Amino acid sequence: MKNYTIEKLLDLNETIAAELFEGKTYPWEVLPEIKEFILKLGKTLDPDEYELKGENVWIAKSASVAPTAFINGPAIIGKDAEVRHCAFIRGNAIVGEGAVVGNSTELKNCVLFNKVQVPHYNYVGDSVLGYKAHMGAGSICSNVKSDKKLVVVKGDQESIETGIKKFGAMIGDNVEVGCGSVLNPGTVIGRNSNIYPLSSVRGCIPADSIYKKAGEVTQKY
Repeated sequence: MKNYTIEKLLDLNETIAAELFEGKTYPWEVLPEIKEFILKLGKTLDPDEYELKGENVWIAKSASVAPTAFINGPAIIGKDAEVRHCAFIRGNAIVGEGAVVGNSTELKNCVLFNKVQVPHYNYVGDSVLGYKAHMGAGSICSNVKSDKKLVVVKGDQESIETGIKKFGAMIGDNVEVGCGSVLNPGTVIGRNSNIYPLSSVRGCIPADSIYKKAGEVTQKY
């Protein structure tokens, strides 16, 4: 699983939450700690750049938030981010600088790195999205198995028991997820990969690859 570590998937220079990942090997290890990290970090944010609105909701003064959006704390909305009409941020969410949270998109217990785009009818729960990751319209991170068992991350050669019941997807930097796709619990996608529209994705997808369907993944050239 060495290809799916934090180091291989994510550029920590592109998130305000870099400290959250320190001392950890895999990105899903941060999921139980997001809430407390936001509460701690929020209190240290520069009041000249961030405004505390409501209970434990810090919004950058340069961010654009639609009046119809709902943001429940704890949450941090980064500089120059855009939260559009009827977005629903349920709490425990970090929205990176220049990121876009679109109409009717729902976030919960997640970290969006800088310039992530979840712009149209997306669900992102218990997930980490790397720098410039983009989810096409209607694509979602399914975060609970139908049998309600703990999530196991399954690679080609080995598997890791996470001990976590709610686990969506770990998406590397510059990943493109096609419209209408479902990233099943425990999905990990390597940097610079593309997921075809209407895909149902499970397990680990290598970096620099194109996922067409289960069993058909090709390398980019």
